[in-house]
Amino acid sequence: MNPDIHGLWPALLLPVTTDGALDTPRAIAHAQRLLQAGCDGVTLFGTTGEGPAFTVAERKGLLESMLGAGIRADQIIVTTTALALGEAIELGQHASRLGVHRQMLMPPFFFNQPRDAGIIEAVSQVVRGIGDDGLKLLLYHFPAMSTFGFSHAAIAELVRRHPGQVVGVKDSSGDRAHSLALARAFPQLAILVGAEPDVAPVMCEGGSGSINGLANIAPRLMKRVMSAPDKVAPADAQLILDLLKLLSIKPGMPFVGVYKAMLAEQTGDNAWLTMRAPLSPLDNTELETVRSGYRAIGSALSHL
Repeated sequence: MNPDIHGLWPALLLPVTTDGALDTPRAIAHAQRLLQAGCDGVTLFGTTGEGPAFTVAERKGLLESMLGAGIRADQIIVTTTALALGEAIELGQHASRLGVHRQMLMPPFFFNQPRDAGIIEAVSQVVRGIGDDGLKLLLYHFPAMSTFGFSHAAIAELVRRHPGQVVGVKDSSGDRAHSLALARAFPQLAILVGAEPDVAPVMCEGGSGSINGLANIAPRLMKRVMSAPDKVAPADAQLILDLLKLLSIKPGMPFVGVYKAMLAEQTGDNAWLTMRAPLSPLDNTELETVRSGYRAIGSALSHL
C-alpha cells in the first residue's frame, strides 16, 4: 500500500442545525467516535459530508476546531474542492499551514466534460498555488458528480508534473473494473475506493484502502474487511450489501439523507436528520422505511 495515504478514512457525515449551520460539537464527537473505532483518519468536506455546500470560512473553522479538539493533523484528509480555483487554493493553503498535508480535490464541475488539458491545468494551478512541498494530494474521480473523470493520461501527467505531491486517486466511479485498472496501472499511487463492496478486491490488487460513506455507520465492519481483504468473512460481505440496500430501498432518495437516517437510528440522535440546502431530509415514509430496515438487520448491528 502507498505509505502516503492508506487505510480507512470515512467520508465524514457532517451534522447541521435546523437553520443549516454546521454543528461543530457533534461533528467533532462523530469524528472522535470513528477514530476510537479504529479508523485511520477522517475525510472532511467530501460529497458525503455535503462539502461543496459550505463556505470557505465554515470549512476553515471546522478544520481548526477539530485540530483544537485534539484530532491530529495526520488523521485528516481535507477536501478542497471549490467552484473557483482561488478558493480551492485558499482552502489548501490554510490546511497546509495547519499541518494538514493530506488533501483531496475534484476540479471545478460547472462545465460539462472539459478536456484533459483543462483538468490537468486546473489541478496544477491548485498545487502550485498551495505551494506546499509536503502536499499529499488525492485526485477525486467522481464522474457522476463532476461530469468528467481523470483519465489515465491525465493522472500520469499530473504525477509527472508534481512528483511526491500528487500521490493517489480517490475512485468514486462505483465501477470495480475501473478501480482495478487504476490499481494495476499506478502501483506507485494510493488508490482509495469509494464503493464498499469493491474495497477488498481492489486492495488485493494493490489498492491502498477506502474513503467511503458506510464507515460512518459501520467503521469496525469496514476495518475488519480491510484488515484481511483476501479472507473476508461471508457474513461481513453480506452485511455490507444489506446495509447498502437501504440506500435504494425506496427510489430517488439522496444517499446522504439515508446515511444520516441510519446514523440517527444508531445513535438515537435525531439532530442527524437535518441536511444543508439544497439537499433536503427524507420524508416521513422514506425515513421510517430506512429506520425499520436498519433495525431489521438485527443483532449484527452490535458488531459494526
